[in-house]
Amino acid sequence: MAPRGRVSYDDKKNKAGVFFLATLVMWGVSVLFEIVVNKRIELLSVVAGYFFYQSANWVFNSWVSRDHLFVNTCVSLLHSSITSCSVVFILVNQWIGSGSSEMFEHSQLVGKTWAWAYPALCVSCGYFAYDQWDMLRYRLYSGWIPSILVHHLVLLVCFTLALYRNVTINYLILTLICELHSIFLHVRKVRRMAGVRDSKNKFVKAEWFLNWTAFAIARLVSHVLITAKLIIDAPKFGKGIELPLALSGMAGMNLLNVFLGIDLFKAYKKDNSPQVKREDHQS
Repeated sequence: MAPRGRVSYDDKKNKAGVFFLATLVMWGVSVLFEIVVNKRIELLSVVAGYFFYQSANWVFNSWVSRDHLFVNTCVSLLHSSITSCSVVFILVNQWIGSGSSEMFEHSQLVGKTWAWAYPALCVSCGYFAYDQWDMLRYRLYSGWIPSILVHHLVLLVCFTLALYRNVTINYLILTLICELHSIFLHVRKVRRMAGVRDSKNKFVKAEWFLNWTAFAIARLVSHVLITAKLIIDAPKFGKGIELPLALSGMAGMNLLNVFLGIDLFKAYKKDNSPQVKREDHQS
């Protein structure tokens, strides 16, 4: 018989899973309604993104590993790599076309949409829906209020509302700069699952250097700057939901960044602890 504390934990975890599954189903119904009833065929890119990453999952599961966590991490690494390349391409393309002074104006960030920005956001939205389902399906989350599921839910709500209203698309593309850092998070996870844990390894040292650098620039600094830009331009927003939604979304992301930084520091200490080094030497 399982301990009472364990049963209580599993029960709360199940309730969390049911809640997030219900929100995911409602999200899916909403997207399909927009596509079928309101003829928003541009949102088909969301569906395409979902099936693309689900197909990638099937490929990794069939040809690389049967470990669901490993497969999920590989697909997440694929998404981070593709999204990072897409965001860099969109920004460089816009920079060349209009220059930095114009592309970061309030009217450009809120009311306009850069070339390729809308489909890129749709595909990422499809990925977050896929990843949410994959984590719920195989219970690849922990805690009574799983931060990763909360993160995905916040992004799905913010991204989808922006896509429906076709506003703040460019702002959301800027938030995806953080995927540059996610690459190194997923690389570390894959590397450890592959058994490479020697902190003296040159690859591991380089990975940690890039991990911390990307965390500081692509996640912390970029999100703080986006939040500051929103606050400075607050008077320029209308009386709609755009500003409250954007500010609450960025507040959530900045808070999650703080927790991620704490977890990253713990992971760094774990990788460089004497006990881990002895285990790596013995193995």
